[in-house]
Amino acid sequence: MSDAPLNRIDDLIHGKARLGIMSLLMTYKQADFRFLKQKLGLSDGNLGANIRKLEEANYIEVEKTFYKRKPKTVCKITETGKEAYQAYVQTLEKMLYGQERESDED
Repeated sequence: MSDAPLNRIDDLIHGKARLGIMSLLMTYKQADFRFLKQKLGLSDGNLGANIRKLEEANYIEVEKTFYKRKPKTVCKITETGKEAYQAYVQTLEKMLYGQERESDED
């Protein structure tokens, strides 16, 4: 397998819905199901399935509770998820600019 940037794209994150979920969680650190559904315009089933995939990969943690007898699902990004997202963005930058850019944190 080639070391080309395209081959290093994380297919799990690259899916449109999962990229949206990860981007929102990178911004807000955590978000509830309703917020994600509203921002991304996804159906309950589609959002739930994509949350489950990210949770299985340990990219996010999911906490299910009840609030006023209604279920509440809150998603939080994990350290593994942050690292995977940052690597994904760096790979895209390498494809766009031909080299990896310096991190804002450096």
